[in-house]
Amino acid sequence: MTPQPPPNAKTILTVDDSASMRQLVSFTLRDAGFNVIEAVDGKDALACMNGPKIDLVITDLNMPNLNGIELIQRVRTLPLYKYVPIVMLTTESHESQKAAGKQAGASGWIVKPFRTPQLVAVVRKFLG
Repeated sequence: MTPQPPPNAKTILTVDDSASMRQLVSFTLRDAGFNVIEAVDGKDALACMNGPKIDLVITDLNMPNLNGIELIQRVRTLPLYKYVPIVMLTTESHESQKAAGKQAGASGWIVKPFRTPQLVAVVRKFLG
């Protein structure tokens, strides 16, 4: 049984076209006491921005419909989410892609496969 996060828990949106990766990230973050919303791609993630307030976004880079860089660019145009932390979680580790992510407005970058303590530490760093 998955533990229920406390009522004041921060909400994280995880965006990945891989169902198994979404489940792994969600389980890790819920286990650490966060609320998690899952989106299958950038387009789906933007639709989630109209729901409950999101405190942090974790997104893959390579996805159909709207990739991670395009998602970040769009999120940064939304007044409510202009400054929300956005972490890229991807298999890509090339400096040029990291630079493109940073230029788009990414707050951090984690390379897959990730270690559970690393992911939780990065999230806690951004959420205080």
